[in-house]
Amino acid sequence: MYISASEAIQKINSDQKVFLHGSAATPIRLINELIAQKDRLFNVELISITQQGVDLNDPSLKGHFYMNSLFVSESNRKAISMGMGDYTPVFLSEIPLLFNRNILQVDVAIVTVSPPDKHGYCSLGTSVDIVKSALRSAKTVIAQVNPNMPRVHGDGFIPFSKIDFAVWTDDPLPEVSYAKGLTDVHEKIGKIVAELVEDEATLQLGIGSIPDAVLKNLTNHKNLGLHTEMFSDGAIPLIQNGTINNSRKKIVKGYCVTSFMLGTKALYDFADDNPIIKALDIDYVNDPRVLSLNKKVTAINSAIEVDLTGQVCSDSIGMYQYSGIGGQMDFIRGAALSEGGKPIIALPSVTNKGISRIVPYLKQGAGVVTTRGHIHWVVTEFGAINLFGMNMAQRAKALISIAHPDHREELERATVERFKC
Repeated sequence: MYISASEAIQKINSDQKVFLHGSAATPIRLINELIAQKDRLFNVELISITQQGVDLNDPSLKGHFYMNSLFVSESNRKAISMGMGDYTPVFLSEIPLLFNRNILQVDVAIVTVSPPDKHGYCSLGTSVDIVKSALRSAKTVIAQVNPNMPRVHGDGFIPFSKIDFAVWTDDPLPEVSYAKGLTDVHEKIGKIVAELVEDEATLQLGIGSIPDAVLKNLTNHKNLGLHTEMFSDGAIPLIQNGTINNSRKKIVKGYCVTSFMLGTKALYDFADDNPIIKALDIDYVNDPRVLSLNKKVTAINSAIEVDLTGQVCSDSIGMYQYSGIGGQMDFIRGAALSEGGKPIIALPSVTNKGISRIVPYLKQGAGVVTTRGHIHWVVTEFGAINLFGMNMAQRAKALISIAHPDHREELERATVERFKC
C-alpha cells in the first residue's frame, strides 16, 4: 500500500535522527516535503553523504534541521559554513562502522528504491554505498518507490516487506554530465594519466571531469578491470568495446564493481539489470585490504592543493569545508599495497582564478586527506612525477617541475627558504 509524501513525512518527529539516501538516489520529493513541514519539526538531525537535486542551505531551516554530513556537497555546504550543521571526518569505507556500532543511531531512513520484482525485492539501484548499514540501524524505513530507479545487481536488494511506509513517484533521477565540464587542461591531464595506466590494470576513478578525460584516452588499452567506488558515463564505451572486460582481476573477476553511480540517464539505463555490473557495500568496495588483492590497481583521484612536501588537501579550502575525505585514502592505500599498483593524484596546476594549486604551505585550516607518507604519483597538465622515496627537498623540486610556469619562481624561493638548498 502506498501513501502520499505528506503522510509519510508526518511519521517523522522532532529530535529524531534521519538518514537520507544520496547521489542519484536522493529521494528528492520526500526531502522537499520534509522541508515543507519544517515548522512542526525542531532539532531533526539529517545524516547524509552527497545529495543531488535538493537545497538544504536555506537559513530558515536553522533550528528545524541539523546537517550531520559525512561528505559535504553543494546541497548543504553553505548550511555547514553558517553553523547549521557540521562535517564528520571519516573514511568512506568506515562509515558503516558508525551505524553498526551505534555511534550514529538512526530513527528514520529515507531512501529511493525500484519497484519490487516478482520475488518482492526492491533495488537500491544507483547507490548501495553506506545505505545497507543505515537501513539495518533504522527503526523506521520510508521509501520513495520510483520505476526510473534501475535494478542493479549486487548487494542493493531489500524486501519490500521491510519498508514501513512507501510513496510512489515517477520522477527522473538527478543527472550529472562530467563530459560537459571538460577543458583543454582536463584533456591534457587525461592523456598524461592514461599513459601511466598499464594493460590489465584495475581502475578506480574519483569524482569530476578528470576521470572522464582519462577514460577517453584508454581505448587502445587491453583487458582493464573496474573496481571503483563511483561509476560514471565515461566507462560505458570502454565496457562496450571490450577494453574493460575484468578478465585479469583477482577478485570479483569478470564483473565491474562499484558502490554508487552518478551520471546521465544513459548510465542508469546501461546499469539496469546489467549482469556484468555489481553494486556492493562500501565497506567491501573501499576496503584497502580487498583492493590490494588485485594487481596493478590504478587509483585516480583529485585534490584542491598539494604542498611542496606532498601533503594533499582534498576536502577543504582553508577552513571552509568543501567536501570530505570520501574514498581517496581507501584507494590511495589500496593501490599502494597492490602488486604493480599506482596511486595517482591528478589536478590542474592552477585554479580558475590562476592561483597555484601546488603551494609552499597548505592554507590555514586545510585538511590533509592524503599524507606525505601515502603520496606517490602527482599529475598536472605539465607532467607526472612519483614522489615515493624522495626526501623533502627532492619532492619540492619535482613538484615545481609540474607547477604552472607563472608560479615556479615563487615556489623555488619558498623551497630555498625552507630547505636551504
